[in-house]
Amino acid sequence: MTTPKIPLIAQKTKRQITGIFVLVILLYIASAFITNAYPNRILDGLPIIYHFIIHDLLPPNWSYYTSVLKRLLETWNIALLSSTISAIVCLPLSFLAARNINRNTIFYSIVRFGFNILRTIPDLVLAVIVVAIVGLGALSGMLTLFIFSLGILAKLLSETIEAIDPGPLEAIRATGGNVFQVIAYGAIPQIMPHYASYSLFILEINVRASVVLGFVGAGGIGMILKQQLALFNYGNAAIIIMVTFIVVSAIDIISNNLRERLV
Repeated sequence: MTTPKIPLIAQKTKRQITGIFVLVILLYIASAFITNAYPNRILDGLPIIYHFIIHDLLPPNWSYYTSVLKRLLETWNIALLSSTISAIVCLPLSFLAARNINRNTIFYSIVRFGFNILRTIPDLVLAVIVVAIVGLGALSGMLTLFIFSLGILAKLLSETIEAIDPGPLEAIRATGGNVFQVIAYGAIPQIMPHYASYSLFILEINVRASVVLGFVGAGGIGMILKQQLALFNYGNAAIIIMVTFIVVSAIDIISNNLRERLV
């Protein structure tokens, strides 16, 4: 008498996985049909891309690099200031958005809802609004990235606070410690490595985002890139793209190494 084989995956689970897989494929097909993003159109565009790179972008105008470096420094300053200010402001606010620190359910829900609103606004839309209020320039970019970073940092940090070891918090409360002592001696020592890592991560995001925000007038190197493309100065645009790629890649590598050491 043979022993019946027990399948590694239940038949019901197999049917569910197959159904989900088919549904995802159908969604991709529907998306390609609605947007006309057929593979043959992408292949037809490859020669155009090749011609643009070889005959328009190359060779770069190396003499334009001095103007690029000035704007690149402005881009770095926008990202650094917005990241630093958002990291400072988000630290106390994150404790208000953590359930194990802020035990007032109504207040906790209001703070969480506010941060959710900040994260739902795309950075480009936010930049357009800020530029309309403040005007063109680096200040608009800095304010935009500050608001944008605040929502992301507060979300990451508040979830980290909620996941910390509750033992030290309860011990401080049991000895009569107030909420500030709970935060200072129970929570902050546990979250500091993550806090530093998240701050560096936000700096990486803001360096890249500040380049894009320049296209809507929020300062930085994106503004001159838009100008040079509009004037068909592709040699200048090429050196802007090359220098930006090198600098942003270097910042990412340094930041990743620092974050690996912190966490």
